[in-house]
Amino acid sequence: MTVPQQSATGANNAEKKVRVKIENLNLSFGGVRALIDVDVEIRDREILAIIGPNGAGKTCLLNCINGFYKPQSGRIIFDGQDITRIRPDKAARLGLARTFQNIELFTGLTTLDNIMAARHVLMKQNALTGAMYFGWAHREEITHRRTVEDIIDFLEIEPIRKKVVGTLPYGMRKRVELGRALALEPKVLLLDEPMAGMNLEEKEDIARFIIDIFEGQGETYPDTPVLRDGVSCIVLVEHDMGVVMDIADRIVVLDFGRKIAEGTPEEIKNNPRVIAAYLGGEKT
Repeated sequence: MTVPQQSATGANNAEKKVRVKIENLNLSFGGVRALIDVDVEIRDREILAIIGPNGAGKTCLLNCINGFYKPQSGRIIFDGQDITRIRPDKAARLGLARTFQNIELFTGLTTLDNIMAARHVLMKQNALTGAMYFGWAHREEITHRRTVEDIIDFLEIEPIRKKVVGTLPYGMRKRVELGRALALEPKVLLLDEPMAGMNLEEKEDIARFIIDIFEGQGETYPDTPVLRDGVSCIVLVEHDMGVVMDIADRIVVLDFGRKIAEGTPEEIKNNPRVIAAYLGGEKT
């Protein structure tokens, strides 16, 4: 599989601003410890991959970052603000958006309506002005719809913009979900297995979109900040090691809820603990 290459060194990563700092995070469900003393830094201008076996706690970590789960102890700091117990809607307003391992879309709505639904957290008009639908409310909706159309164009899903999402093939629904996350104009984009269940061509498309989202499209989309300037940082949970090694700047490895390694793709590929726990090979 061929995807665009990222070029970042460990030294450069160490100098980058920390956007999200996770300290001593612990999450349990009854007697099951899902996360154990996890420390992770998500830095500005990087793609951070989180890998590990099934049940390692990868999705649980994303759920804690955007407020779906409330950890028993530890802290999550986002741009200097403690968000450890934040509500998901407030996390979205702050600039944390995500996709899901299992697609979570409004299956009875069209592609356009699904992506437009995400814009509500950015709307400034109240129920009264929205109901009257003139002046500011009308102009605001035009602006939001223009952004949605830019996202549809960027993800190359124009042919399905008016189609009901429940009738779409799996790969296209994954794109729509990515579009909905982008519609929130996030600073930090959390992607939970965005390529799971896809064929090679679909994976290559998603990898290309991830790189383009990260790098921004400049004057191609001058009125859509998330496409024009790119996303500050991306957290990618993914099992396809070819993709991870190609596009990640840094990798964190979880196993049974604990962080067992962190480093560049080259460092992780040659780490004996990672090889034994996840990548395969003889245990040492």
